[in-house]
Amino acid sequence: MAASLIRLHFHDCFVQGCDASILLDDSSSIDSEKNALPNFKSARGFEVIDSVKSQLERVCPGVVSCADIVAVAARDASFAVGGPSWTVKLGRKDSTTASRSLAENLPSFTDGLDKLISTFATKGLNARDLVALSGAHTIGQAQCAFFRDRIYNNQSNIDAGFASTRRRQCPANGGDSNLSPLDLVTPNSFDNNYFKNLIQKKGLLASDQVLFSGGSTDYIVDEYSKNPSKFKSDFAAAMIKMADISPLTGTAGQIRRVCNIVN
Repeated sequence: MAASLIRLHFHDCFVQGCDASILLDDSSSIDSEKNALPNFKSARGFEVIDSVKSQLERVCPGVVSCADIVAVAARDASFAVGGPSWTVKLGRKDSTTASRSLAENLPSFTDGLDKLISTFATKGLNARDLVALSGAHTIGQAQCAFFRDRIYNNQSNIDAGFASTRRRQCPANGGDSNLSPLDLVTPNSFDNNYFKNLIQKKGLLASDQVLFSGGSTDYIVDEYSKNPSKFKSDFAAAMIKMADISPLTGTAGQIRRVCNIVN
């Protein structure tokens, strides 16, 4: 669940800021972000956040926001699988709204490098932050539908043996929801193998491989492939920056008693 909890934080912060809007279910006033294409049947970890929230409410009611729980859970998930830890700023409030339309515009597995860089820039994150945060894919998984085109189109930027291996879990027709690890080497360990894979043209998603494809981020991928401690420190710094995206504080927002509904 580690990769899912980190991704949940990322998908929360990139829509309306880090406000736990991604946790809200459909209602008469909420068009849930969970139903947006980038989240539908792929965003996970909601039950983990709900469990933490219910335990906190028993001992400390109305004090810790769902948004803060998501931020802390992402940090703890990283540390649990060998990734870095960092100090999480606290005091975010929870939103009373959600935006499925904005969630539809989350970074996509089909995005090119320029699109990814510009999307991250709108959130105050630079190209190094983009590459560092993408490194969380070292513990992630992807559905077959997200990488089928890449492994069947005989592109020049994919290792042929790698493509052949990945086809075993992802048939040309059907199996859309079949899951495959983004890093075959150490799929459950937060390390820098993801970047070594990119250099060998073994990035599973097209949006991964564009980070090392003759473009402006090649040197960062190369640096991280050789220096795992630099990757981990940059990842922690980027997560702190991401967690600062448009938080609700003061009188804005609320502290939800249950994370999937507005009080």
